[in-house]
This record gives sequence, structure tokens and C-alpha cells, in this order.
Amino acid sequence: MFENRPGRADEIIFVGRSNVGKSTLMREITGHSFDTGSKPGVTRSPNHYDWASDDFMLTDLPGFGFMSGVPEEQREQIKTNIVHYIEDHADDILVGVLVVDGKSAVDIIDRHSGEDEIPYDVEMFYFLRDVGIPVVVAVNKMDKVDDEDERLNELCDRLGLHPPWKQWRDTIAPISAKRGNIDALNEAVKTELHEQKRDDLMKFFS
Repeated sequence: MFENRPGRADEIIFVGRSNVGKSTLMREITGHSFDTGSKPGVTRSPNHYDWASDDFMLTDLPGFGFMSGVPEEQREQIKTNIVHYIEDHADDILVGVLVVDGKSAVDIIDRHSGEDEIPYDVEMFYFLRDVGIPVVVAVNKMDKVDDEDERLNELCDRLGLHPPWKQWRDTIAPISAKRGNIDALNEAVKTELHEQKRDDLMKFFS
């Protein structure tokens, strides 16, 4: 399922827990609609969007973490597949977009911060950085958050970024994909592309 990667040189990947709104975000960026599952964990293999003529694509990786009705063994396998995919293609991945749910991300991270546990989101953030992929955290569903600054500061803290969040605008992008409000993400991704001298790809994030 993970082997059918199109032969495109460069890609931007989207990773995140199930049900954080990745598919809605992909639809907003690409203008293409595709199957979004009503229940978590519907996307089990990568969705590649190589619709443009450029040697470039966007990849929506399967959601990880808890999925109702999916055995733990299968959940772990999906996560392992994601990690291997990223490791195998790290040299071709220009940006990793980690999508989190702005309303619940901090609570979920805190719930899984036991002695021997690193929360998935934090683990993925550092894993992407460790393999040399610039990370942008798309903090989705911010339309449902009242205390935006406070919530984003808390998220920065959990990710090991020193608050206030506003000094991390290249990394932390508050968005509401469902409402079409993804400007902060577009700007952060364009900053990363510019740093990698890939201004030719900015048109996809205008």
C-alpha cells in the first residue's frame, strides 16, 4: 500500500492523527475533493496529489493514533509504515506539515505524557526534524478555540518551542480548513520553500 509512490522528485507531506481534518485541508489546497471518511482511520495508504505538471506532489499520509474499531496492532503498523515512508523519502520531502486539532491537541499530548510515553504528535514533530525535514505545524479547527493565543502558547510549550507562539510563525500556523482560512499555513510553507530556493512551487500555496 505504501509502495505505489508516483515518480515525482519533490513532495510536501501531511501527517497527523486521525480526525484532525487533513482531508479537508488537502481539498482546500488542491481544489480536489476525494473520499473523507466519516469515521477515523479511513485513509490507510498515502494519497498522492500529482495533479500539477511540475515534478512535484502533495502526499496525505494515513492518520495515526487511536482509531475506533481498528485493533492496536494495525494502528502500530500504520504508524510504522508512515515512519518508514518518511525515512525512505526524506531527501525528496521539502516540507512536513504536521496537522493537529487546535481544540484538543494539548489535552491529548498531556494525556499521553506518561513516564515511558512520548505523545505521537511530539514524537512526529521531532522525528521529522531529526531526518532533516522542515516542519510546519498546521493547528486546525481554530474557529472552535476561544483563547487562541493561550492555546497556541501551550502547544508551543509541549513541542519544546519557547512561547510566545507569535515568534514561531514559520513553524506554527493556526488555520481553519473547513472555513477556507489557511493563509497562515500557506505563508509558513512558502517561507520554507523560499529558504530551499524553490520559489517555483510557491504558486501552489497562494
